[in-house]
Amino acid sequence: MPSAMREPRTIPYGPAADHQADFYAPAATRPPVVCLLHGGFWRMPYGRDQMAAVAEDLAGRGFAVWNLEYRRLGTGGAGFPGTMDDVGLGIDYLAKLPALGFDLDLDRVIVAGHSAGGHLALWAGGRAPSQAVRLRAVAGLAPIADLDRAYALRVGGEVVAELLGGAPAEYPDRLRAASPIEMLPLGVRQLILHGSDDAAVPIELSRGYARAAKAKGERIELIELPGTGHMEFLDPSTEAHAALCRWLEAAVR
Repeated sequence: MPSAMREPRTIPYGPAADHQADFYAPAATRPPVVCLLHGGFWRMPYGRDQMAAVAEDLAGRGFAVWNLEYRRLGTGGAGFPGTMDDVGLGIDYLAKLPALGFDLDLDRVIVAGHSAGGHLALWAGGRAPSQAVRLRAVAGLAPIADLDRAYALRVGGEVVAELLGGAPAEYPDRLRAASPIEMLPLGVRQLILHGSDDAAVPIELSRGYARAAKAKGERIELIELPGTGHMEFLDPSTEAHAALCRWLEAAVR
């Protein structure tokens, strides 16, 4: 049964207006941390409020939650590399929270993201090692794990080109730096959850990514959820969320 939690506190982690996150403190000592990254095809107006119900549920289960915002397409500085830089900056800011009086176990930090946020979570797992925060694991919930294939399938219309500043073939260096499948091996434990009935992000992206990751020797688990679409991950009452919770609890033991 979820336990009581305090009201979330909004904390700036950088100079831009979107450089802020909501911190949910559980009723627990030195809790593990889950950094949440919302979806919405990296675009405005979609924001971290999408993940609020998930954040509240996870905090009730004893996790500290860092529900992170980032610059989205439609605002200055968004896209490559600004959006990814924001995620790295926001995750690294966790290292400063204990000095602000927050009790955290920074040896147990997991990043979980949905859709475009799933892309960013996997990207975070593969970025250059941080001196501030070392991730224990990452979870992609219906993630856009292969930007080149997503562009070919027109996932989100032209949004991949908007993110990269042009078609993947025009910017191969950006593709290698931004697409999780191109960044393999990430060198971190991974979970991919994807619904078989997802009409927004085809499950074939996750299947192809998981195959490529396993071929690189990654510790990765792909769980396919029959009859599940794209948005169930935002509802704490669903089996999609329950599957995430089971994996998170195992990953921080």
